[in-house]
Amino acid sequence: MNTSKQKRLEASGWRVGKTADFLGLSAAEELFVDIKLALANAVRTRRTKLGLTQAELARRMRSSQSRVAKLEAGDRTVSIDLLVHALVRLGATRRQLARVLASSAA
Repeated sequence: MNTSKQKRLEASGWRVGKTADFLGLSAAEELFVDIKLALANAVRTRRTKLGLTQAELARRMRSSQSRVAKLEAGDRTVSIDLLVHALVRLGATRRQLARVLASSAA
C-alpha cells in the first residue's frame, strides 16, 4: 500500500498492519501462505502469457476448469503440489519454479 493511502486510512481511524499480524500467523505460516500465493499468481500469469484459457489448462492437467479457477485464486483446498503440477504442465522449468519460490520469500 502506498504511503499516502495508508496515512488517509489512519487519519480516518483505521489501523494498518500486516495480514499475518491480524490473523496471528507464525513466521512459518506466513511463509507458507506467501509461497502458495506466489505459485497461484505464477500459474495465472504463465497461462495468460501463453494465451491459454482455464479450460485448456484443465485439459492439460486432466482436471476441470473450476479446479483451475480455484488453483489460480489460491483457494485453501488447493495443494502446493497441484500448483507445481500446473506450472510444470505450462512448461515451467526447475529454475523458473525456484524463482517463484525465491520471490515469495522477499
